[in-house]
Amino acid sequence: MDIKKDALWVIDVDRRLITIRAFMKSTVLHPSDISRDVGRSTQNISHALHEMEDRGIVENIDEKSTWKKYMLTDDGKKILKKVEEILEL
Repeated sequence: MDIKKDALWVIDVDRRLITIRAFMKSTVLHPSDISRDVGRSTQNISHALHEMEDRGIVENIDEKSTWKKYMLTDDGKKILKKVEEILEL
């Protein structure tokens, strides 16, 4: 995994950036938690989470439930850190 490349991929689309930054406040989140905090639709945030799940940045930790919960993977944590470094420049 190329952390910098994936960080730039996250930054490239605002829904992904908003979603990954939500994990700075909490380690486990529902899409509705994020959407409520940032004023986006749950569908928009869910789309971002699915995109990031496909790339191994987040993982669904409650597959049996209708109300999915997500958390960052170890690579996701590194990517979030790199995103913050890039945005501080």
